Amino acid sequence: MRSFVATFLALASVTLPWRVYANPYLAKVGEAPAAVRVATCAITGGFIHLYAALDSNLFDKYGVKVEFVSIRGSGVALAALAADEIQYLYCAADATIPGMASGSDSKLIASPLVGLPWVMLGRKDIKRPEDLKGKSIAVTRAGDLTFRLARALLKKFNLTESDVKILTVGGTGQVEPFNAMRAGLAEAALVTPPLDVRGRRDGFNLVYRLNDLGLPALYSSLHANAKSLKERPAVTQKFVAALAESILFVEKNPEKGKAAVSKALKLNDADALQSAYDAYAKLLVNRRLLVPESTVGSAIEVVREQGTNVRRKPGDIIDNRFAEDLEKSGFLRELWGTEIFR
Repeated sequence: MRSFVATFLALASVTLPWRVYANPYLAKVGEAPAAVRVATCAITGGFIHLYAALDSNLFDKYGVKVEFVSIRGSGVALAALAADEIQYLYCAADATIPGMASGSDSKLIASPLVGLPWVMLGRKDIKRPEDLKGKSIAVTRAGDLTFRLARALLKKFNLTESDVKILTVGGTGQVEPFNAMRAGLAEAALVTPPLDVRGRRDGFNLVYRLNDLGLPALYSSLHANAKSLKERPAVTQKFVAALAESILFVEKNPEKGKAAVSKALKLNDADALQSAYDAYAKLLVNRRLLVPESTVGSAIEVVREQGTNVRRKPGDIIDNRFAEDLEKSGFLRELWGTEIFR
């Protein structure tokens, strides 16, 4: 019998690699689930790990009952987080760092994606950034992430806003700038996968990958408010653990990951879903979830140079104790084996 049990467990660990057996964060028998609300600040394929965790009920096994809401815009979402209307926020840290650095009462506690997925699309006569001279780039609003990225792109190629107009078209995402380019109001726009696939099908060129700028960048990140950090640390730890498991789950189950994005984006284009998967489940993924303090520090300096009134240091807006505990407890080693180190 002992031999049979040992063989069964060995086979289970091979055939079901995303399951965790020595897991200190799972819900205990009879434990009442903790109810929390989590919001995203946009609708994007970059939130694939949160979407997959929700769709596959990963939070439930950790004893966390999650209510999911969508709040458009990082500023409004940070305000809701500070007011404890939501307990956690899943948003691109590049969009929230200016608000947190200037005083918003929240912290980054996990970063599943590190880097910039943004690309610049251009009309047929735009083949390289230098071709933008005398033309315009569509962005959302002055000071928003796309605006700051457009400025950084111009600086990289020794262009000024006298050479290239940064056209603000409103909105909280990338659809509005993309549509402005399609309507001929601008010659270029910044988008993320999977919208790049649609753009290329419409005849636009992929002009530049902004990750090549070498900017300090954090994309999809988990934020928590002061109350969650102080009064709900055990729940917060479980939430982070479920998110860590979702990274492996999505990697081992690409079709389920893409299905979660398809549901959230109401998108059924196989090529577009694959583009999103390649970017967010492979290219930028950060398995350890640690928020890199040096990257946050560099990002704060960038927004300071752009006029943000910075009042908080990187250490004031980062809390890595929950991500660090995943490794100290042996959870990540059990989850990934030696793969965690590649």
